[in-house]
Amino acid sequence: MPEKWDGVISQYINRRFSRPMARALAKHPRITPNMVTILSTLVGLASGLVFALGFGWLGGLLAQLASITDGVDGDLAKLTGRITAFGGYLDSILDRYVDAAIFLGMTWFAYTNGGGQYAILFGVLALAGSLLVSYTRSKANDISKTLFEGKIAQYLANRDVRLFTVMVGSLLSIVYPAAVLYTLLTITAITSLTVLMRTIEIYRKTRNLDPYTPPTVNLELEHEGRLV
Repeated sequence: MPEKWDGVISQYINRRFSRPMARALAKHPRITPNMVTILSTLVGLASGLVFALGFGWLGGLLAQLASITDGVDGDLAKLTGRITAFGGYLDSILDRYVDAAIFLGMTWFAYTNGGGQYAILFGVLALAGSLLVSYTRSKANDISKTLFEGKIAQYLANRDVRLFTVMVGSLLSIVYPAAVLYTLLTITAITSLTVLMRTIEIYRKTRNLDPYTPPTVNLELEHEGRLV
C-alpha cells in the first residue's frame, strides 16, 4: 500500500516495524517484494484459519502481524528499486483474500461462541464494508486523483485500523468471547460510516463537473420491429 494511504496505525505503529524489517531483507537480493507479499498473505490466511479453529487471541495477533508485513513489501521495493505496477496489483488482490479469510474465520468464531445469526449478519457486513472501503478509495482515485480531505473519510476504517481493531477485540475475547462479535459490529459501523463520508465527499467534488453524456443508440427499426 502506498504511504500516502497510510492510516494512523501504520504511521505510528506498523511502519516502526516494517521499515527495519525491510532494511534487513534488502541485504538479501534474492528476496523480492513479491515474495514478502506472498508471505504476508500466508500469515493473513493463517489468521483466518486460527480464528475458525477457536483460538481468537492468536488469530488477532496474526492479523496484526499480517498488517505489519503488508507494509514490508512496499518498503523493500523502494529500498531496492524494484517498484512495479504488477507488485502493487498483486498486493491489492491478495489483501482482499486475506480480509475475506480473517472475517470469515472471525464469523465462525463468533457463531460458535454464542453469536448465532448475529455473527453471520455482522460478519457479512464487516467483510462487505471492508471491501467497499478499498473499492471507494480506488474509484475515488480514478475520479479525482486526490486524497480524501475529511479525517473520517481518509483514516477511520483503513485496513491498518481494521486489523488493529481485530487484534484488540481478539485479545479481549480471552476473558469475554463475545468481544469478537462486537468487533465485527464495530468494523461494520466504521466501514459503513467511512463509505458514506467518502461518497458525500466525492459527490461534492464532482457535482459541478460536466454531465455524463451517454453513447448514442441507433433507434432505427427493422421491418420486424426490432432495434438494430
